[in-house]
Amino acid sequence: MTDTEFIAAADAVLAAIGNALDAALESSDLDVDWNVNDGILEVESEGGGKLIVNRHVPNREIWVAARSGGFHFRRDGGQWRDTRTGDELGAALERLLAEQAGLAVRLAPLAAG
Repeated sequence: MTDTEFIAAADAVLAAIGNALDAALESSDLDVDWNVNDGILEVESEGGGKLIVNRHVPNREIWVAARSGGFHFRRDGGQWRDTRTGDELGAALERLLAEQAGLAVRLAPLAAG
């Protein structure tokens, strides 16, 4: 996968996460804000909690920073998998967003381009 292909795949993942966040927030009264800027998606929740999802081009990984720690996801079999646990990115984000922001987000397995 070239840098250009990785960036396109990672940006598609960030867009899918954003769409899922919008859908979850439509039926929620939680105070959660999110934005994407230059390959970095930030989710801010009540009380100042922040979750960050960003593309890391040199390693061709998607990195997640949450209150519970940092996670690296690498393309594996058409999905993004945690390099330590093997967890799928969408499932991991569902869990992290529920724990950290109290937000129920439905993220199908996120394709790795």
